[in-house]
Amino acid sequence: MNKILILDFGSQVTQLIGRRLRELNVFCEIYPYNKVPALDASVKGVILSGSPCSVRDANAPQVDLSLFKGKYPLLGICYGAQYIAYRCGGKVEGSLAREYGRAMLDVVRADSPLLKGVSARSQVWMSHGDSISALPEGAEVIASTSDVVNAAYQIAGEQTYAVQFHPEVFHTTEGSQILSNFALGICGLAGDWTPASFIETTVADLRTQIGEDRVILGLSGGVDSTVTGVLLHKAIGNQLTCIFVNNGLLRKNEFEDVLESYRDMGLNVIGADASKEFLSELAGVTEPEQKRKIIGRLFVETFDKYAKQIDNARWLAQGTIYPDVIESAGIPGIASKIKSHHNVGGLPEKMNLKIVEPLRMLFKDEVRRVGRALGIKEELVGRHPFPGPSLAIRIIGDVTEEKLRVLREADDIFIRGLRNYDCTGMGFPCASDPRVMATNLYDAIWQAGVTLLPVKSVGVMGDERTYENPVALRAVVSTDAMTADWFHFPYDFLSDVSNEIINKVRGVNRVVYDISSKPPATIEWE
Repeated sequence: MNKILILDFGSQVTQLIGRRLRELNVFCEIYPYNKVPALDASVKGVILSGSPCSVRDANAPQVDLSLFKGKYPLLGICYGAQYIAYRCGGKVEGSLAREYGRAMLDVVRADSPLLKGVSARSQVWMSHGDSISALPEGAEVIASTSDVVNAAYQIAGEQTYAVQFHPEVFHTTEGSQILSNFALGICGLAGDWTPASFIETTVADLRTQIGEDRVILGLSGGVDSTVTGVLLHKAIGNQLTCIFVNNGLLRKNEFEDVLESYRDMGLNVIGADASKEFLSELAGVTEPEQKRKIIGRLFVETFDKYAKQIDNARWLAQGTIYPDVIESAGIPGIASKIKSHHNVGGLPEKMNLKIVEPLRMLFKDEVRRVGRALGIKEELVGRHPFPGPSLAIRIIGDVTEEKLRVLREADDIFIRGLRNYDCTGMGFPCASDPRVMATNLYDAIWQAGVTLLPVKSVGVMGDERTYENPVALRAVVSTDAMTADWFHFPYDFLSDVSNEIINKVRGVNRVVYDISSKPPATIEWE
């Protein structure tokens, strides 16, 4: 498959380069700068990302430019632009003209293939402390800002381009056009990597990879595992067995409802009810990390118990997606590993199964597009992310049956309210597909839920004093959960939901709304 190779030098927005290219239906892969894969005929272009480092540092990340400069179309972004200039004889200096945030870009060479169709003056996003003070021999300026002359350049006689701004971020208003010029124009890619083509190729690959073996998949009700299950079922049919574990911490009626949805899709699903075991081991545990470890261990044990009942199973399928793979790789010496994701490795060592991850090259929004192309119901494709430890981390403190009852009832009212509120014409884009507008609040939100707080407050209900718990509503908008902002609800919605929760949920007499962004807060409270 033809692709663009992105080398990551540690920028926090490298994933956005990949996302923007995928939006152009261009396949791309991201690798750490020090793990350059074999360059074969499938590579049609190379992009060097930004970095928190300076090219002038003694330990600055380096890559051998001779591998691709002059041989493949090359685009340097921010650090990448400075690195090309620095290694090719130009000068990069600090404290010349630092630029952070918005700047106005003036096109100097409108005939440059990289700037085809870009306005003569447009907004870009800068984030650099160094600047290129002198270009290497053979390079010419193609765009400037008021403070930085060499904001973009190209090298004559080869397809090497560089920009000191970030075309991948939203604030660069014509960044998609620039990336399109590079990928579709300069690299000559067709832009034909679509959900339909992904499904066709992946189904064929899965059949070859798995053969006649049996596969086990742990379903969670989330979009990643659901799309994984349907894709595998399309490829190998009844060779797939799915296990859906009830940990006793799911939302109201979730185990029964989701299990029924999977069976309606024709999946072979085993419902593993281990709720008593989970709640028994969580009794009296208040520390969040300890809760997570107990839940993770019990999930593995439960899954393993049911998996052993499946004869001739050789493969374990996982809903790993591309951000999981990227974050787990990390870049030594630059960006510490964000997380060791539970989907990347883990269960296979214990179960002695080979691993299959059909979605490992997709971003979350692409998973949803593939799900829609597979005909999966929108209520599952557009479902909000839900934490692995479930409601246990939305109960601050120890977990009890009574607290779960209160939280489930409050959460059910909140989520139903989101689904039932008509926001047509309010201008909210759909969180799972920003190309269309949301018609209800649930679809406008990335993730929402209720947290039960471990304090009590005085209230008055029916002329009687109450002393009960408050609950906190949480709703955020995001693209990948790495950053998030609180959702700006219509006041009438908050009023109605608050009233309904207080009137109908015994044990709650106060409702608050969490308006913290991530960072500094996290989406979940624990």
